[in-house]
Amino acid sequence: MSSPQIRAGRIPVFDLSPQLADDLWPAKAFAGEVVPFAATAFREGHDRIGVELLLTSPSGVTETRRMVSGPTGTDRWLTSARLDEVGEYRWRVRAFADDYLSWLHDADIKIPAGIDVELMLLIGSELFARAALDADRPQAQRRALRTASQAMTDVGTPSIDRLALARADRLRLALHHHPVTRLSTHSAERVIRVERTRAGVGAWYEFFPRSEGAERRRDGSWKSGNFRTAAARLPQVAAMGFDVLYLPPIHPIGRAFRKGPNNTLDAGPNDPGSPWAIGSAEGGHDAIHPDLGTSTDFRYFLKKAKEAGLEVALDFALQASPDHPWVAEHPEWFTTLPDGTIAYAENPPKKYQDIYPINFDNDPEGIRAESLRILRHWIGQGIRIFRVDNPHTKPLDFWEWIIGTVNAEYPDVVFLAEAFTRPALMRALAKVGFQQSYSYFTWRNTKEELEEFLTSVSTTTADFMRPNLFVNTPDILTEYLQFGGPAAFTIRAAIAAMAAPLWGVYSGFELFEAVARPGAEESIDNEKYEYRPRDFAAAETAGRSLALFIGILNRIRAEHPALRQLRNIRFHHTDDPAILAFSKHLPAEFTGTGSADTVFVVVNVDPHSVRETTVHVDTAALGFGDEMSFGVVDLVTGDEWTWGPHNYVRLDAFANPVHILQVNGADV
Repeated sequence: MSSPQIRAGRIPVFDLSPQLADDLWPAKAFAGEVVPFAATAFREGHDRIGVELLLTSPSGVTETRRMVSGPTGTDRWLTSARLDEVGEYRWRVRAFADDYLSWLHDADIKIPAGIDVELMLLIGSELFARAALDADRPQAQRRALRTASQAMTDVGTPSIDRLALARADRLRLALHHHPVTRLSTHSAERVIRVERTRAGVGAWYEFFPRSEGAERRRDGSWKSGNFRTAAARLPQVAAMGFDVLYLPPIHPIGRAFRKGPNNTLDAGPNDPGSPWAIGSAEGGHDAIHPDLGTSTDFRYFLKKAKEAGLEVALDFALQASPDHPWVAEHPEWFTTLPDGTIAYAENPPKKYQDIYPINFDNDPEGIRAESLRILRHWIGQGIRIFRVDNPHTKPLDFWEWIIGTVNAEYPDVVFLAEAFTRPALMRALAKVGFQQSYSYFTWRNTKEELEEFLTSVSTTTADFMRPNLFVNTPDILTEYLQFGGPAAFTIRAAIAAMAAPLWGVYSGFELFEAVARPGAEESIDNEKYEYRPRDFAAAETAGRSLALFIGILNRIRAEHPALRQLRNIRFHHTDDPAILAFSKHLPAEFTGTGSADTVFVVVNVDPHSVRETTVHVDTAALGFGDEMSFGVVDLVTGDEWTWGPHNYVRLDAFANPVHILQVNGADV
């Protein structure tokens, strides 16, 4: 009979994290992200073990980090590391018998009790002598160990003093970082793919370039804005602190079944149509709408965006208008119905007669080749970020292939999935390659909903999915914004900007645009179907703009490294069901400033009320002791207070519905 395969090591190590549950794809991180590592490890009996993370960077440098034990009884071991290089990190966990800790545990019990005193000290002497023979230790440490070895057997010194010497901080630290080990066991190796920082950190702003500078003529027709006129808006977007500018499709728009205002079927001769109805006689996905300008104008726009500190993201929508060249050249790329017509897009009850969806099954190789050609074309123009329209309506293996192919050639390219869909599919898109994803944040409004959602995205899915917390889109104007007044806009912006390193705004949000099309959850006079020039300067002058507050939010994000992390959010109890409280803390080891960074956010999520409550602070989550007091300063108003474990807060939704507090040093 054959021998069984032994999978458990002498000191078992398993349940490694981060890794995906099915282990089909590697975990993901972004450059500068602080990633928690964990493993389960133990041994039989009562002897102590040590556990280390062995982390090898893409450049081949291996770092060893001692892990600490987690909650009592779990046998879980934990540490964190900041991953700064782009590429694949490889890591594994080593568990070992820690002879010093095992001896110290027994000595701490036996020697004070007078049990086997000299025997225990002799064992300690031999252990220190063995450690002193390790040629990899510094000479000063080896001398200290030899001295300790000799002192253990000095019967002229009280045993309790010899024990104190053996557990002195200097020796404990030396043997913690360079332990005396036996019975070493290594886990299997795992991989973390680290992408550029913009894949995980960014403030997005969306506008339609055709609306920027658009003018209505006396006869009621429109003169479209273009890349030159839209470039004039870029400094204002940058002044609000955004670093990514997202453009809806910039391609020619079909005329067949063109939609009119508010998605009507009776478009007039001057109605511009939906940018997502891509393709006409002027070209398809690799062409620019003539109203917007030429390739030269587009490059000018990109140049001006770069000068303003903005990176441009382009829409990638795999669909076609009935006028797209693909329809005549590749009819097999669409679904032909029994009556001979081509199926248009539907999301019942919504109908998109102006859009033909792609059928990926008739000629998958041809569609893949054309899609890759289009992406390479725009990458060649300087685009490195793509917002992908409705990826959940395309095959998953297509996205795995095309994102993998593009990232193999251009590792800095970032894909954002616009996938408001079922959880399993949304998560799968992230697993196969999408660097960012829209999320359910848009519809999470109550304290309970927000705590559940933000906890999930910062823990359960954080190893592979990065939520971009858009507060609104051209398609989504939630009831919360429709009926919450300016306070609702302030609240949503504050939560999105402070709770996650990625957030986004669609133009008009800062003007409190809240009127919906009757019976729908989208803006009336929707910009998808008509020009919407806005007078931002007049709104600011009249005090009807959130631009200044948004700029403050983005400045706070830029100044506080704790806010550029996803996994570090912690919630704190409040007595009021409408007061949300959370903190973002980053230890000094990871901030790059030499000091810990902590931001505490308290929000009244009811935009119609004044609320008073007590905020009960988990001071340990801030790095403080249980009874410590500490200073806080409101980064919006400049007000200062002294806080402790329990704090009175009053938030007036009509005046100031949020505190964004910088936490300063603690006092005992």
